[in-house]
Amino acid sequence: MQAKPEYRDREETEVAVLDALADRGEDGMTVFELRSSVEVDIDTLESALANLKADDLIEATDDGDGTHIVPDSDVIGPETENEATTIVDRIRDRLPL
Repeated sequence: MQAKPEYRDREETEVAVLDALADRGEDGMTVFELRSSVEVDIDTLESALANLKADDLIEATDDGDGTHIVPDSDVIGPETENEATTIVDRIRDRLPL
């Protein structure tokens, strides 16, 4: 899974965080798991998380074992790309160029 198309015009790190969280769904991820998944320095990750939290796109919950970050349910979308792009790609594949 990945973030819906309307959330993909954000900063690259923010989109990567949303995609990583979408893969984990309701389980969420810790900051350490996110850092290894997104592969950015901690300051960049912290900034991205702050922006996403300010826009209510993520939630941080403490379940007793640590803090887990989960995406808002409206953020997660289908795995397919933009439909217009897919149709264009199909047409291009069929034309003998």
